[in-house]
Amino acid sequence: MEKIGDIFQNSNRKKPPAYQWQDLALRIINELSVPNFKRNSVFKACKEHSKDFIEKCFDDTKELAHEGESWRYFFKLVNQKK
Repeated sequence: MEKIGDIFQNSNRKKPPAYQWQDLALRIINELSVPNFKRNSVFKACKEHSKDFIEKCFDDTKELAHEGESWRYFFKLVNQKK
């Protein structure tokens, strides 16, 4: 058994995302190095569009955008649907 003090020290864990689209958005933000001022746009895109569409845009971005800011290319692909 653990000491009660050890339990309270380990309580600083982050909560997991409540929805699948939040987890997907966090993965995109990390892998594409999305800057802080564009994080909300990634969450909004993942919430408004289907998971399949976002994953297709994400895969295309990783495949086609090798130079520069690849997150910009991701947003171009997402905005093409509109």
